[in-house]
Amino acid sequence: MAPRPPRGLTFQRLKWASFCHSAIYLALLWAAFLGGKPEPATFVLGLGHGLMWIGMSAACLVAVRTRVIAWRTAVAVAVFGGLGPFVGSLDFVWETRRRRA
Repeated sequence: MAPRPPRGLTFQRLKWASFCHSAIYLALLWAAFLGGKPEPATFVLGLGHGLMWIGMSAACLVAVRTRVIAWRTAVAVAVFGGLGPFVGSLDFVWETRRRRA
């Protein structure tokens, strides 16, 4: 039997946090490559991306252990999230579709 998930740790909240992480990363890419690297915006966005990746990785590890999300989604977020969180967000969309089917 899986342990109970911490209060507030739900699939929907993790999914929306992943989408938020992807938006922050997209803003970072835009600022760094198209926006002329404005400071302190790139620093703040980079810091936000890094801290959110660490937080999402930890939350996904707990979520897998408590069977809130599948291990595949956790791997997509934790492993690929540091390089590009879009993979994790896409996997949340796929998992949502799998759950509905």
